[in-house]
Amino acid sequence: MKLTKTLALAGLMLAANLAPAASGPAAPPMPDAQQVQAAHDLLAAMQAEKMMRATAGMSRYPTPQQRQAVFDKLDKVPAEQIYQRLSIPVARLVSTETATEMTRYYQSSYGQRVLKQTYNSGPSLYDTAPVPTAKEKVELKRPAFVKADKAFKEAEPAIRHETFVLLTAISR
Repeated sequence: MKLTKTLALAGLMLAANLAPAASGPAAPPMPDAQQVQAAHDLLAAMQAEKMMRATAGMSRYPTPQQRQAVFDKLDKVPAEQIYQRLSIPVARLVSTETATEMTRYYQSSYGQRVLKQTYNSGPSLYDTAPVPTAKEKVELKRPAFVKADKAFKEAEPAIRHETFVLLTAISR
């Protein structure tokens, strides 16, 4: 009798310890206002509204009419609203330093050429990235940029996912 009580008590203690772990990972903390503003500025510099259109263009639709309906809804959404709605999810994915450095990059002349190539070019078989000038090459080798670029590239799939989530919400 004493053995069964001990085993039952041990089982309850084990279950109590495992219950919080089984509930899943904790939600990421809410980013502060400075981090959200940095993400907002990054999205504006990246022209996130064009990223939304690209995501809509890559998505599959049962009919051409549904595709056009999604594009029509997307055209009615102001760019500022897209930045606001994406800024909190993006702020959870990138640090303030990364967002600030990448904003600086996308606002540079080379970053503008990269964005133009990204959003305005058709499909190609080879890399058609613009060639940086000597001054731009120096900027691209700065340690702060290299670190931010690496962190941003790691977060980019998640940012594209958040873009798709927002596109889905807008299209409903």
